[in-house]
Amino acid sequence: MTTADDQATTNGRTAPVESQPAAGSHQTISRVTRILEEVVYRPGSTFAELTRAVGAPKSSVYGFVRGLLSVDWLIEQDHRLYLGPAFFSLAIASGHIRAGSVTAGDLESLHRETGLAAFVGVRAGDHLLYVAEAGSDLLTGFGSRSNIRRSLLTAAGGKVLLAELPEPELEAFLRRRGPDEQAMVDEFLGTCASVRSSGIAVNHNRTLGRTGVATAIRNASGTPIAAVTLLGPDSDVVPRINALGELLLKRVGEWRLRSSSSREPI
Repeated sequence: MTTADDQATTNGRTAPVESQPAAGSHQTISRVTRILEEVVYRPGSTFAELTRAVGAPKSSVYGFVRGLLSVDWLIEQDHRLYLGPAFFSLAIASGHIRAGSVTAGDLESLHRETGLAAFVGVRAGDHLLYVAEAGSDLLTGFGSRSNIRRSLLTAAGGKVLLAELPEPELEAFLRRRGPDEQAMVDEFLGTCASVRSSGIAVNHNRTLGRTGVATAIRNASGTPIAAVTLLGPDSDVVPRINALGELLLKRVGEWRLRSSSSREPI
């Protein structure tokens, strides 16, 4: 039974006040969800492609996209849309990048075992986003937090993910680099074959005197979904590069085995 508190009078008729707002709210949520799903499964989607997929007026989709960009759920690069850092921060809020894949405890163990900072990064467009870390010192920690979005060519994790890209996608990425990045492109091309065969990428930050060693984290089907990097002073990392690379491959393999044997949804 509807009471007076539940009704509104319009043109002499009474109607429940909750009907229209609820329907509109659900439609808004459905459209925002559809936008995020499209970008998850089709990273690099354009605004026009999202509009067709969502089936909503351009003005509505534009408003939703601008809102998602403003809170870092999406990022835009070359007029294409990718998942942003806010999306990935939720993925690790419970300590997991993916269910059973890598936990905050795994990173802490890796840090204690090596004495180095351990990072997990994911690809977002032409950048690597750091989404989890363990054991950063003051310099490394400040650098990672003040610049979580890095060029794929300037980080070991970015290089290992680049090397895994299909050739057409990799060529397109390299063609987009400007003249100021040509030296990094040449360096990457000189090491790409080695990264693919070994599964390990190395990056030297000469400005900070830091070296990173990274490998890919894969899902059950073998597709790279993230990269894990060990980072520390050159003097501590360079003499151990081979040993650190072997350790990373071993630990990531253990995480993947655990994930594949888990009944948790991937």
